Amino acid sequence: MRFAHLLDEENPGSPVRLAIVDGSGALFLDEILDDAPETLQQLIERGDDELARIRTMAHAAVSSGVGLTPLTDLRHASAVLRPPQIIAIGLNYSAHSAELNLKADSAPTVFSLWPNSLAGHDGTTSWPRSLSESIDYEAELGVIIGRPAKNVSVEDALDYVFGYTVVNDITARDIQYSEAQWSRCKSFDGFTPTGPVVVTRDEVSDPQNLHITTVLDGHLMQDSSTAMMIRSVPTLISYLSRSATLQPGTLISTGSPGGAGYSRDPQVFLRDRSTVTVSVEGLGELTTHCRMT
Repeated sequence: MRFAHLLDEENPGSPVRLAIVDGSGALFLDEILDDAPETLQQLIERGDDELARIRTMAHAAVSSGVGLTPLTDLRHASAVLRPPQIIAIGLNYSAHSAELNLKADSAPTVFSLWPNSLAGHDGTTSWPRSLSESIDYEAELGVIIGRPAKNVSVEDALDYVFGYTVVNDITARDIQYSEAQWSRCKSFDGFTPTGPVVVTRDEVSDPQNLHITTVLDGHLMQDSSTAMMIRSVPTLISYLSRSATLQPGTLISTGSPGGAGYSRDPQVFLRDRSTVTVSVEGLGELTTHCRMT
């Protein structure tokens, strides 16, 4: 199943609603359930039985002829809302760590992203020119935890996954290299677009075999595979769960492959009116429009 947080395109003040996306249409959960979860976070916290109930009700609704709302009439909020934690993994592809001249240590590089950075597909992210003109893109596979995970083995780790999404880990490179931590440079408002959907884990047979790309203003900039990760999704979940319980709804952004704009000659950065699309095979394409003020 594919879930999205959607709003009425014609009504800017409309509330965010949770929907199942089926092709080019959306089935809002509050139209088929009186006690529908309002957000994906609520759905995840209700557990596997709730997901099974929603799957059954959605199938029955579609079979009975309930109409879908065209996605063209809607706009996307972040695919995850109010997660308990956003954990980012740095330097998880050899090509990316090499191009940034940063060492991929014996343990994962782990940092947090701030919730204000979350943004939706086809939205606009803006930032002040005075803060940075060295804004870079990073296509990443996002992993959403489905149930409390503590001291999880690598072999069992994927059983704790609710689903997957696409993340663009937008980064102010000059700030990244001027500070000892990486959270601020990646947590400007709108610097963590996610989506367009969250795909449940049953639809992703192998998270280590997904094509991942970035296209900036029509030019292919990143072109790789999650098979190139230094540490796999199960390895990351197991490692993180040793020191802290991963709560349901936690988003883990698993690192970016090579091809960053910072490493190019000449360097390529997101500019005013740039459009960047990152994609992960089977999960969709996530587009962000850029404004530098």
